[in-house]
Amino acid sequence: METFVVEAPAKVNLTLDVKYKRRDGYHELESIMHHIDLVDRITIRQVPGGSISLRSNNPDLPNDHSNLAYKAAQLLLTQFGHGEGVDISIEKNIPLGAGLAGGSADAAAVLWGMNRALGYNRDLATLMRAAAELGSDIPFCLLGCYSPADENRSCQGPEGATAIARGRGEILEPLPDRHLPWILLVKPDYEVSTAEVYQGLRLDEVGKRPDTAAFLAAWQDCDIMNIAKNLVNVLESVSIRLYPEIAAIKAAMIEHGALNALMSGSGPTVFGIFAEGNRAEQARQSFLKHYQQVFLVSSYGRGEKSAGTKIITG
Repeated sequence: METFVVEAPAKVNLTLDVKYKRRDGYHELESIMHHIDLVDRITIRQVPGGSISLRSNNPDLPNDHSNLAYKAAQLLLTQFGHGEGVDISIEKNIPLGAGLAGGSADAAAVLWGMNRALGYNRDLATLMRAAAELGSDIPFCLLGCYSPADENRSCQGPEGATAIARGRGEILEPLPDRHLPWILLVKPDYEVSTAEVYQGLRLDEVGKRPDTAAFLAAWQDCDIMNIAKNLVNVLESVSIRLYPEIAAIKAAMIEHGALNALMSGSGPTVFGIFAEGNRAEQARQSFLKHYQQVFLVSSYGRGEKSAGTKIITG
């Protein structure tokens, strides 16, 4: 039976705004999301008997229905299955509970991979509906799925690396491909509860909000200074109140030469954008003296399809 390997890239929120709380209990969001080349690898294989088997190289990753990847497999088997089962192996490189959508990326990869490996062959719109049912970040993560066995590097094509997400995250507007060469991630040794952060958010007390138009103009022009200037996340104030260390990491990142630094998602990971690779590497070495999970990455690679992608540098 066919074995299918899928890459699941992490994401960072270059902007994140919360507009209001909806009647259904969700928050209306507007966020510019960007895939980076910190990648989980998911191996999917059809097995007989209708069972779901999930394992990982990370012992802290649950292997039951509390895992989004497991839920994704369960959903597809229920909707499209004919008695078959699936074996899922996750090579986990994205930190857990980091604000980088690692769990959502894995779930998206399971949707993408099972659709191919188990022969469901559903279109992107069908997979997107399943993704939205499972979680807010999963539709965007689905755009980044890639299998080395597949010529088409993305469900959506080469513009899947960056998008504006609206609604709960399920309404996506892909943006032009741009490549940020040096992004430094620092993840403190704790997890942040997304629910707790949203519960602590007071929309009438939000200070600075993202200027989406200004960010998009800078993105279009490959203007790294103004891209960095317009990094804004309204959840930062809540997470920093709960975990002041996040603010200290941001300040240290800028002291080490980042053009700007921002918390991704609800945290606690902080990322900084650098214009020079040597300064980014020096910062990485410095942070490694204090933190175990430090990653120097770039935008998620798009292979041959990225031949026309514009590299954003200083």
